[in-house]
Amino acid sequence: MRRWGRVTKFLSLFSLCLLLAVSCTPSPQTNTPTSGAVNTPAGDGRITIGTTSKPRTLDPADAYELASLGLVFNMSDRLYTYEPGSTEIKPQLATALPKVSADGLTYTIPLRQGVVFHDDTPFNAKAMEFSIQRFIENKGKPSFLLSDTIDSVKATGDYELTIKLKKPFAAFPSLLAFSGVCPVSPKAYEIGAGKFKPNIFVGTGAYKLAQYGTDSLRLDVFDKYWGEKTANKGINVQIQTSPVNLFNAFKTGAVDVAYLSLQPDQIRSLEAGAKNGDWQAITAQGSVVSYMVLNRNQKPLDKPEVRSAIASLIDRPLLNERVLLGQADPLYSMIPTTFNVSQPLFKDKYGDGKFEEAKKLLTTAGFSQQNPAKVQIWYPASSPTRSLAAQTLKSLADTKLDGILQLEVKTVEGATFFKEISKGLYPVALLDWYPDFLDPDNYVQPFLACEKGSETKGCEDGGSQTQGSFYYSETMNKLIAQQRKEQNPEARKKIFADIQNQVVTDVPYVPLWQNKDYVFAQKGVTDVKLDPTQNLIYKTIKK
Repeated sequence: MRRWGRVTKFLSLFSLCLLLAVSCTPSPQTNTPTSGAVNTPAGDGRITIGTTSKPRTLDPADAYELASLGLVFNMSDRLYTYEPGSTEIKPQLATALPKVSADGLTYTIPLRQGVVFHDDTPFNAKAMEFSIQRFIENKGKPSFLLSDTIDSVKATGDYELTIKLKKPFAAFPSLLAFSGVCPVSPKAYEIGAGKFKPNIFVGTGAYKLAQYGTDSLRLDVFDKYWGEKTANKGINVQIQTSPVNLFNAFKTGAVDVAYLSLQPDQIRSLEAGAKNGDWQAITAQGSVVSYMVLNRNQKPLDKPEVRSAIASLIDRPLLNERVLLGQADPLYSMIPTTFNVSQPLFKDKYGDGKFEEAKKLLTTAGFSQQNPAKVQIWYPASSPTRSLAAQTLKSLADTKLDGILQLEVKTVEGATFFKEISKGLYPVALLDWYPDFLDPDNYVQPFLACEKGSETKGCEDGGSQTQGSFYYSETMNKLIAQQRKEQNPEARKKIFADIQNQVVTDVPYVPLWQNKDYVFAQKGVTDVKLDPTQNLIYKTIKK
């Protein structure tokens, strides 16, 4: 089920979650390669990329972490992809957007001809059918993305693919842009539960895998690539063991580009160097959001006034300054500003640091200095950002609310946290969200949908139960179903407006901030770009 896929993703990305404030932060690479490492002389036209993100697998049917997906992304093509800086999809191996049947269930996709895999196997509809079936049937970590949605996939022509859905889903084309939903050579892979090949990759992308070591990878240019040629002569990926090593490797010029998982203070230092002309800093709006979960089944959060009071207490500019060092943007909707449907309704209704309003709401709910509302805030251990955020919120409550609200900060080991949150053990939790695909639905359905529940008991089975809010609203369930069926963008936008209005009234979650993505490049390195899904685009980089 998707909800468990979400929990898996949290666990898989735990090391990144530790850097919640800088989910967008650049990933480091190794400066001193060991066995199997790649050493390349300067001036050979290759680009050296540094990161701390170590891939678990290169098998697209099992890749569900940024480290793995970023590599798969650069060695593959998908049916659809994104323009840098845009969440609008465009055809890649497809030659047009899908033709959708009147009932919204059947998608017919024309495919590109003249494409070959890295092993010279021709790409066609049968190969794409094989790849999608493998993604589903091998039951890897991201398999639920398609298994929950697709009823059947079939090559209905040499270069025509027909996909039938279990139920209408307007965001379906965005799923086909997920990095792991890429064609792989039928000669190199097989279908079967658990039949993965983590150490190879045979796709159709601009690069082919030449070497895969424990601390480095070498990607060579695929000379039979169908599309635009790469601006460089290959990529060396160096995997650093720590942000400190990545930071030092970049500062000494050992890597051309540094991306993913630098610490906030290191980012601040490198930004200062960029302003002095020492190197370049490239920033992009991120798609990762950080938020607070409010468990409506835990007292005193069962009272709407208490949830609203907490929303009024939040001071996002203060959090951005003290916790995030300015490396994020305040967020006022669970749908990030990446999408044009996002509306800053939490700013309109609750603002930032509205302490008098918070006190009034708490008093209305029956609380006072003599009878304070006591609430625990939980977060996964070893997360310095969330720790500081929780302590900042506690300080605000202690100093601004006259003792009417008492916050207690609690932490627990990460694996335990993500296992227990769906059991309702945590009144308030601090989390972040890495989207699987870029559509507003992915910031709504996993948080607010509930398959089984009631207004009285809350959610017993569904997205909101998995997230720990236990939110239940029949109206919300209907709105989610409506936007998933609606093919008209403007009509769908109005439904998302209704959803956001409902959230700001019911307050099952409080949005906190939206990440920024940071990449650092040496002087003379050009065309460094990020895909909206946080992937660094290798083929445009040159020096």
